[in-house]
Amino acid sequence: MALAVRTPRFQPRPASISAPASASLAAAAAAASVRPRAVAAVRASAASPFTEATSSSRYRRDAWSYAADGSSSSAPSSSSSSDAAAAAAAGRRDDEIALQLPELRRLLDALRDSRGRGAEGKGGGCGPGRVALVGTGPGDPELLTLKAVRAIEAADLVLYDRLVSNDVLDLVGEGARLLYVGKTAGYHSRTQEEIHELLLSFAEAGANVVRLKGGDPLVFGRGGEEMDFLQQQGIRVEVIPGITSASGIAADLGIPLTHRGVATSVRFLTGHSRNGGTDPLYVAGNAADPDTTLVVYMGLSTLPSLAPKLMKHGLPPDTPAVAVERGTTPQQRTVFALLKDLVDEVKSADLVSPTLIIIGKVVALSPFWVESSEHGALKIMSSYATEAR
Repeated sequence: MALAVRTPRFQPRPASISAPASASLAAAAAAASVRPRAVAAVRASAASPFTEATSSSRYRRDAWSYAADGSSSSAPSSSSSSDAAAAAAAGRRDDEIALQLPELRRLLDALRDSRGRGAEGKGGGCGPGRVALVGTGPGDPELLTLKAVRAIEAADLVLYDRLVSNDVLDLVGEGARLLYVGKTAGYHSRTQEEIHELLLSFAEAGANVVRLKGGDPLVFGRGGEEMDFLQQQGIRVEVIPGITSASGIAADLGIPLTHRGVATSVRFLTGHSRNGGTDPLYVAGNAADPDTTLVVYMGLSTLPSLAPKLMKHGLPPDTPAVAVERGTTPQQRTVFALLKDLVDEVKSADLVSPTLIIIGKVVALSPFWVESSEHGALKIMSSYATEAR
């Protein structure tokens, strides 16, 4: 089934890019009909917009935590930073943490001293600090809320995840410390329990701690676990929501997650598997409702199992779908396909994580959808127009 995709709206830009002029689906189809196959819209550039485990940008921002000379205020030598980066690249998680721990202790002592709490964390002065769980959206820094920007700028310490873009980290004040606590498949820089303890320790020392998470902190972000842990320890927690990837990426592609006469509900699914297996964590029969839009987070590795299960449960094989890598960033790549072809097309395009998958009839309402058969987007739009009249 021949499909084509658009050139991404988000190009490297000096200013905001406005939405494309509205056009009929017929015009969009005509403009893209020269492309015979579903292909990725663009190839990702060499530099990722996100803070990958081996990102040189990440190590430059985190360099304080790898200081080897015993001074918390001095920057580490380039060889120290390179050694730390090499350790992470090789997957030597223990080496990375061992390099960081002495500096983390010194920073805690400095925070306690500056607030009159003493090196033991006791005594008068200010009370505990606070923790803000901040959602940074799908990647485009212009999608941050004003409240999120203010919290980032006021932070003493920022603990950030892999899917926080480097552009967002540029908003952190010069006097603040940054610490990477991200996770990726096969590599966790910190366990969830260690993240809990870091947040607690710095908050108890009186720091204004910001925990940055991609998307929304309470949508597949484990923000609820962190909030619950801290509140049980008496730490004040503020949640600053972010635009979740489903909303941000769908809006960028012109896909309404719900649409009268086409989709009556939307369902968010995690594509993660149990214990690293190939089966998605949860696929129920009612997830295959043709009138529901399915949005699958973190589902790239389990898509080969997910797609057949959805069709087995009754979702039509010709259901429109789209897979979006690094959505809303200049490196965005997009593959539109029918559900029955999606696995092969995604494999052919060699998409990588993070990739969001949207499955449902509403995908065909995107101005970037092109479908070569007579059962494509035009027919869906026509049936809706008839009903509306």
